[in-house]
Amino acid sequence: MQGSKLYVGNLNYSVKSEELKELFSKFGEIKDVNIIEGRGFGFVELSSPEEAQKAKDELDGTEFKGRNLRVNEARPPRDRDRRGGGGGGFRRY
Repeated sequence: MQGSKLYVGNLNYSVKSEELKELFSKFGEIKDVNIIEGRGFGFVELSSPEEAQKAKDELDGTEFKGRNLRVNEARPPRDRDRRGGGGGGFRRY
């Protein structure tokens, strides 16, 4: 694993950041926890790639709060198209 940030999917919508931090803390030092509210997923960053790999290996597919977690290495954010959009560009004067 190259990075230390993990994607955590299939979360129960009631899960709080503190609960996720507690779950992952047994694998190493937690640098950041970010839950995307109302979407059922979040991100956990550990202090090293080795800790992240161990957490992924141990927690992927395990049950937490009634759901089976999906834990993978987080992908870098996609570049968003900054050109804007909409409007046809045709104007009548």
